[in-house]
Amino acid sequence: MVWRFLVCACLASAAHAPAAEATDLERGRKLVAASCFLCHGMHGESASELSPRLAGQNAVYLAKQLANFKSGERKSSAMRPMVAALSADDMRAVALYFSRQRAEPHLPADAQFAARGRVIYEEGGQAPEVAACMGCHGERAEGSATLPRLAAQYPAYLVSQLKNFGGRERTNDNAVMQSIAIRMTAGEIEAVAAYLGSLD
Repeated sequence: MVWRFLVCACLASAAHAPAAEATDLERGRKLVAASCFLCHGMHGESASELSPRLAGQNAVYLAKQLANFKSGERKSSAMRPMVAALSADDMRAVALYFSRQRAEPHLPADAQFAARGRVIYEEGGQAPEVAACMGCHGERAEGSATLPRLAAQYPAYLVSQLKNFGGRERTNDNAVMQSIAIRMTAGEIEAVAAYLGSLD
């Protein structure tokens, strides 16, 4: 009898999970349609290369960034008012919605330059402190719950963020990135960004 009860409970839980996720996805879609799409597009493709592509971004990481914008831990005069009214559940729904979209890679204008970026990504930069990026961000730059997916991101946005880390203007997620970015040359930053943008 107990066994049957447990089986039924597990089946009910399994059926509930997809339904709850579908509800969150729809909630996220509506929130994106209300305002986020203006800069980031309905499918996270972004209207400008200076705004990050959010398609395919890790949901937990993205929800944290939204919370950091709201608290001021991550500075942005554009983002803070956009997230001011969002609840934690709203942020999770938006993040889940964008995580399910697909970002297409960019063909690099200079394949040799992107290849140089691949070497830096996989082996590290000229300075000993510039460790191989893939040690944290993954072989294909897929990231994790605590680290961003960098694959298929706009190179211009990646350049801006690396410079912000190097200049200590990025005030969250900075324990490791500041010490690395400040030692990267401008050429290394641009090459790595070109390579990452070409990944899918």
